[in-house]
Amino acid sequence: MYEYDVFISYQRAGNTVPPWVRNHFYPRLTELLDDQLDHDVRIFFDENVTGGAKWPVELQNALRRTRVLVPVCSPKYFLSEWCMAEWHSMARREELVSRTAATRRHSLIYPVIFCDSRNFPDYAHERQMRDFRSWAFPYAHFQESQAYLDFHREMMQFAEELTELIEAAPQWRPDWPVTTPGAERPRPSHLPRF
Repeated sequence: MYEYDVFISYQRAGNTVPPWVRNHFYPRLTELLDDQLDHDVRIFFDENVTGGAKWPVELQNALRRTRVLVPVCSPKYFLSEWCMAEWHSMARREELVSRTAATRRHSLIYPVIFCDSRNFPDYAHERQMRDFRSWAFPYAHFQESQAYLDFHREMMQFAEELTELIEAAPQWRPDWPVTTPGAERPRPSHLPRF
């Protein structure tokens, strides 16, 4: 059965996207979705994973038990093997559901634009995206600005649309496909060879 309503997928390296998700996007989304849903909202955010957890297994289980994927898109998002595994896992689920459902196509990925959408791949541009470039400030003091009210309004609209996707998610199946990147290659030694 589903455990999470939303899985936030984002490029974890860098100095802008991770703090923006942590400081602004994740807390507002949690509050606003909780106001919309008739149950306590559950959002998978990797910083909430307990220490010592087996990372690939934890991600696979969370993704399999999530209704909707919300990718926070930047050009480097599409270069991350983990982010691509998360995106393509949910895209494969959409394909499976659309083959078996006689109803409308289920959208299980609702991307948000953090920056520079010109360099996104074509398959990303085929999706309706929510543009947050005007509010892509990672700093905590952004919450003190007038622009934060506009960000909050945009998040309210996003939460309403996301609620519709969550409520329309297909019934959970234990065999939802989940892919992970290949095993990481060992790093070359910096010691001289004799």
